[in-house]
Amino acid sequence: MAARPKLYYFCGRGRMESIRWLLAAAGEEFEEEFLETREQYENGRLLFGQVPLVEMDGMVLTQTRAILSYLAAKYNFYGKDLKERVRIDMYVDGTQVLMMMIIMAPFKFPEEKQEMLASIMQKAKTRYLPAFEKILNDHGEDFLVGNKFSWADIQLLEAILMMEERSASVLSDFPLLKVVNIPTIKKFLQPGSQRKPPPDTHYVDCVRNIVLL
Repeated sequence: MAARPKLYYFCGRGRMESIRWLLAAAGEEFEEEFLETREQYENGRLLFGQVPLVEMDGMVLTQTRAILSYLAAKYNFYGKDLKERVRIDMYVDGTQVLMMMIIMAPFKFPEEKQEMLASIMQKAKTRYLPAFEKILNDHGEDFLVGNKFSWADIQLLEAILMMEERSASVLSDFPLLKVVNIPTIKKFLQPGSQRKPPPDTHYVDCVRNIVLL
């Protein structure tokens, strides 16, 4: 029996959360080791001195985009041909821009954080969510690419739930953007799963102490 993927990251969402989402969507069980000391971080295994790091299929993988692309292809979330794949890449990249702004907000000073979050929500409502609503409206299907659940849908769902944590009504003007009825996703969203909670001060301090020492 093949070993489960093992994830190395801080005890929180950050860049690893999208990897957790893809594995969960695939129904793949995984293990985690949380980095709590500088010594763990400087273990010589990080190719460019950055996490996340994932051990799977006999490989040690670093760099978020490379890991996500591998998982999407491995679990058949990456389209049936190059044309579908490039569309998935476009939508994922667009969503990632929005998500990275949300991920970085907790590391700002309080007054900057509130201003940044307000700006993020404004951009979400005027730029990103309208674009995805239009995509779904134009082709009249439930999924973004090829009428099949893909990495693009998983990434968008993750982003939507991150925004709903800050504004429960964020989707009020976007009726086509909804939580899809995928059993593995529903399971991941249940209490007790390996989905991580929104970042708190403990997580922020942990990352700062390990990375910035």
